[in-house]
Amino acid sequence: MKKILFIFIGLCSISGFSQMENLNLMPWPQEITIGNENYTIDSKFSITTNQLATKRIEVAATKFLRRLSGRTGIFIENGFISKKDSLKSSSLEIVFNKTAKLEINEDESYELNISKNRIILKATTDIGVIYGLETLLQLVDNNENSYYFPEILIKDKPRFTWRGLMIDVARHYEPMDVLKRNLDAMASVKLNVFHWHLTDDQGFRIESKLHPKLHQLASDGQYYTQNQIKDIVEYASDRGIRVVPEVDVPGHATSILTAYPEISSKEMEYNLERNSGIFDPTLDPTNEKTYEILGDLFGEMALLFPDSYFHIGGDENEGKHWDENEHIQAFKKKHNLQSNHDLQTYMNIRLEKILAKLGKSVMGWEEIMTDNMPTTALIHSWKGANEEIPGGQSLHVAAKKGYNTILSNGYYIDLMQPVSDHYLVDPLPKKNNLTPIERSRILGGEATMWSELVTPLTIDSRIWPRTAAIAERFWSSEDIKDLSSMNKRLKVISFRLEELGLTHIKNRDVILRNISNNQNIDALKQLTNAFEPLKLYTRNSGGTEYKTFSPFTLFADACTADASDALIFNNLIKKFLLENNKSSKKEIILILKNWAKNYQLFTQIKSNPILKSIEPLSKNLTEISTTLISILESEKLQTKDYQKIKSQFIAIKTPVVDVEFASLNSFQQLIEHYSEKNNIKINLNNTLIQK
Repeated sequence: MKKILFIFIGLCSISGFSQMENLNLMPWPQEITIGNENYTIDSKFSITTNQLATKRIEVAATKFLRRLSGRTGIFIENGFISKKDSLKSSSLEIVFNKTAKLEINEDESYELNISKNRIILKATTDIGVIYGLETLLQLVDNNENSYYFPEILIKDKPRFTWRGLMIDVARHYEPMDVLKRNLDAMASVKLNVFHWHLTDDQGFRIESKLHPKLHQLASDGQYYTQNQIKDIVEYASDRGIRVVPEVDVPGHATSILTAYPEISSKEMEYNLERNSGIFDPTLDPTNEKTYEILGDLFGEMALLFPDSYFHIGGDENEGKHWDENEHIQAFKKKHNLQSNHDLQTYMNIRLEKILAKLGKSVMGWEEIMTDNMPTTALIHSWKGANEEIPGGQSLHVAAKKGYNTILSNGYYIDLMQPVSDHYLVDPLPKKNNLTPIERSRILGGEATMWSELVTPLTIDSRIWPRTAAIAERFWSSEDIKDLSSMNKRLKVISFRLEELGLTHIKNRDVILRNISNNQNIDALKQLTNAFEPLKLYTRNSGGTEYKTFSPFTLFADACTADASDALIFNNLIKKFLLENNKSSKKEIILILKNWAKNYQLFTQIKSNPILKSIEPLSKNLTEISTTLISILESEKLQTKDYQKIKSQFIAIKTPVVDVEFASLNSFQQLIEHYSEKNNIKINLNNTLIQK
């Protein structure tokens, strides 16, 4: 039996790579040996384990069998895992040594060996088994006659021990089913930390039995009971996922002060914040009652969250109310605190001591890192170019100072940036000036899903599938960064995530049917494949300000990052301009012809105010696509055409209803290509034209 060994470094092109190209694994394993045979899946498929299965393995194996049966349509007779000695033989034998502790640096490795007649999955811990089963599911393939697993040997382990997803439930509350399906998705791509952002200016989402006013007055009735929190923690644990809670202090504290204004830094009436942004309300670090309430709350939460880390936030405190408070200023002077940062450090150290007594290590955004903060703290690096500092700089500073640290800068998925931007960000790139000990302190990273602009209807489409690519960055070799391979595999992984209940694909149609009042949505769907939501924090800039209760059922909410047709078009343009490829040209014209028909389809929908606002997108796309078809087919661009092209380009360039055309640069490149070919100098960025 001929086998080809692949220890993958950079997805290089070598003999036998065609076999690899058929694999849609994500994250990509560390080591692969591929053979030429297949293991055929049939109704007799069964799973055994070498010892009594842990709860994690029972949950994972049962879910595996249900997903396998659902995906293949095969009526599997044995729907549960069995102990090895209870069956004469099995299809899949699981061998493991122990139940894992949910902590950093736990052994998560596994070895998966698929032969023609048998599958063996070995792991040190039950968490390794979970990951091996997820990889096995990703290997399911088929021909005309059968479903099968390819003959393969995989030896795999993560590059980083901290592979997280943060979900903000304070700005917009996310129900239990949303959290659970996202935990399932996390496990499927081998993420292992759920960072639960539970409090902010817009809401306090935790039931407190000691201080019930917190959830009674500061949640709009949308909070998690302590039993629900226990349920999520257990659900996550069954999938090998740690849960790290966050209570954001001393800023981002409007919700806390709505319940307990007596611990505020300024006497005023406090109500839940309905807008997004950075606000002034701040806890009073000089008031002993502040520590009494937080101490009680932390004590309650310590019993609910077994993880050793507790996130205290600590970000974006501008200290305006501190500056206005005479008592606080006198306190600073008395204790020789030179700045508000020093005062916050005073508070952080007191909170660190409270948490230490509860057996917890403090974690916080990078602002908590000061000379006096104990190195037991974990520093969460998030600032970048938007804050006028090099992205991830604090990560390296923290590591040099002796702190464990993780990276989120570059993984802010709420910014709606393309997946390629996130995928190429590495917590620990090759070129660094860190010592081996310092490098070991960089534990990994977290994708962050801030929820100012998302609701349960749209959150899945903002997290997935891009977070799967980020998960690969945390797990796989740093040399695995081929964008074409990633995009090809991500397309399949995105589709497979639906079987876990995610709504990132189907809810687009839900929104569009609502917009059209259940009319034909083909024209609208085509537009969502060509337009993307405005990036960064530019949505509705200069317009109506979004509030927590504003509608998030608009056209921009149906659009996603990485518009699918635009991606295809952009790649075709690159190929055409580089190679003058005739086949690419034909495909480009085909897409343009489809876009050119959009307005005709759009006008067949009975209009309403929302559709009327979207109409310019359709009209502009149709007009410029028609013009480009003419240029491509004739290969001529004349001076007299300039003004029309210019006006059409400006129209398609101008954002409408909070979305932007995702192939704008490709359109510009195509126009400029033909202008040069016809000895016409066109600058689409101004009105100059020369012949």
